[in-house]
Amino acid sequence: MTLFVIAYLGGALTILSPCILPILPFVFARAGQPFLNSTLPMLFGMAATFALVATLAAVGGSWAVHANEYGRLAAIALLAVFGVSLLSPRIASIVSRPVVDLGNRLLNASGPAAPGSTTTRSLLLGVATGLLWAPCAGPILGLVLTGAALQGANLETTFLLLAYAAGAATSLAVALLVGGRVFAGMKRSLGVSERVRQALGVAVLVGVAAIALGLDTGLLSRLSYASTATFEQAVLDRLHAKPKKEMAGAIVTAADSTQPFRSDLPVEGAAPSFDGAVEWLNSPPLDNAALKGKVVLVDFWTYSCINCIRTVPYVRAWAEKYKGQGLVVIGVHAPEFAFEKKIDNVKKAVSDFGIGYPVAVDNDYRIWRAFENSYWPAHYLIDAEGQIRYHHFGEGNYAETEKAIQDLLREAGSNMQASAAVTPDTKGAEAGPDLKNIRSGETYLGYQRATSFASPEGIAADASQTYSVAEPSLNAWGLAGSWTVHAEQATLDRPDGRIAYRFSARDLHLVLGPGADGKPVRFEVTIDGKPPGADHGADTDTAGRGTVSSTRLYQLVRQAGAVEARTFEIRFLDPGVEAYAFTFG
Repeated sequence: MTLFVIAYLGGALTILSPCILPILPFVFARAGQPFLNSTLPMLFGMAATFALVATLAAVGGSWAVHANEYGRLAAIALLAVFGVSLLSPRIASIVSRPVVDLGNRLLNASGPAAPGSTTTRSLLLGVATGLLWAPCAGPILGLVLTGAALQGANLETTFLLLAYAAGAATSLAVALLVGGRVFAGMKRSLGVSERVRQALGVAVLVGVAAIALGLDTGLLSRLSYASTATFEQAVLDRLHAKPKKEMAGAIVTAADSTQPFRSDLPVEGAAPSFDGAVEWLNSPPLDNAALKGKVVLVDFWTYSCINCIRTVPYVRAWAEKYKGQGLVVIGVHAPEFAFEKKIDNVKKAVSDFGIGYPVAVDNDYRIWRAFENSYWPAHYLIDAEGQIRYHHFGEGNYAETEKAIQDLLREAGSNMQASAAVTPDTKGAEAGPDLKNIRSGETYLGYQRATSFASPEGIAADASQTYSVAEPSLNAWGLAGSWTVHAEQATLDRPDGRIAYRFSARDLHLVLGPGADGKPVRFEVTIDGKPPGADHGADTDTAGRGTVSSTRLYQLVRQAGAVEARTFEIRFLDPGVEAYAFTFG
């Protein structure tokens, strides 16, 4: 139930985002109409259609992308006719002549005296609007879509997306209620109802043009990157916390230090089973019975996730520091991309990161679901009695997590004293982010989750196409050369292909792989058209040269001086490279 509340609130927050702007004209065109048989059906149609289309996009293949493109084209045509019909009755009459039943119903929906099936017409407008709506993928929508991709097609996915859309519809209904009163006041005081109607017609046509040109997913998503993310993250942190079911005890003071130590960490419930891992690395399979009497730190991670990579040094340090005190660390590797399901890839990552503690390969997400987890990375602490006593989602909070480890170890009988928190020596991608200067966010290159694509050709799903890219605007990216864009990644078909991104952050990372044949792919990086020099990343030299030899995250840029917006470009000298996602730090 908590996730449904989060999804609903996330949808309601979209009213604050510029990504809502393209559909506002269609909604406000219903101002002054009866709410129950005009506004409500339209908003219902919008919410239901978005939920259906987003479900198909999240779990479907390229057929779903193609089907939605045809639906978008039909919706653009219908709403363009609707906008033109608002300009004047005469124009509406001319436009409607070649349009049969469906078009005539749409035109009639704009007339002030349209009798009869107002509900059906409004529902039709809502369906068209739902086909066009592309909300910005903030933390909450990202959580919902990630869950959809992990769990596949099911009713929960659709209902979560419907809850998100219902939240947006609620905020739009409130805005329409206020806007409707403003319009009504204008009509009464100024007698300009015809001018208001024509202005709405112009606004609808502008909205149609913006969507047709891709501004709804390009410019507006970039403008809104930070607009609601803070609010959404606050909602996630507040509502998705584990329930505090009971207190395990109180911290013992010096006056009664002869008594067994009891931590004040709450009991959040019994720890689930670790059954379901397809393979265990660095250890035989572990179960709850074997872990009885031990304090267990469970770390959900995936090896190409930059947030997980920056957390690994701390988990590694805790495993080493407290292994003699009774701590067992279990890394649960739950893959985000298909290549992370390959056991050999995971084994190489475990070796590269110097991980010596047990790792459960959770390719089927059975442990993920058992913990009701939704985050990479996520940490859960299990006490010696098998109860979950602490959790933390995402990076950071390392000192608090380590204190919780110490408390539970002392509660389990260790005579260790409180000590300073670990301070691992981090390098390359493992170094912490420069949070003050990050203005760019995670960006996927596969069509399933791609946003802010700047190449004028548009993405052709699962088909080879020659792309071009000029100077992208901030937080936009594009391809140049012959590429095939798949659901998860873009694959270079011929040599001399490029990817460009205008970013603003200290670090730029790109998840890359050498392709199906495994042959290394050489590349060259430039920043603002020049070799990176001192701004090169851990996987490039000062001239910007590097090689993709395995599928992983590559650090390509680390600005050595002041952080500012820069244009990044990577040129691949060999074919076959697979590009998955940009991340920043």
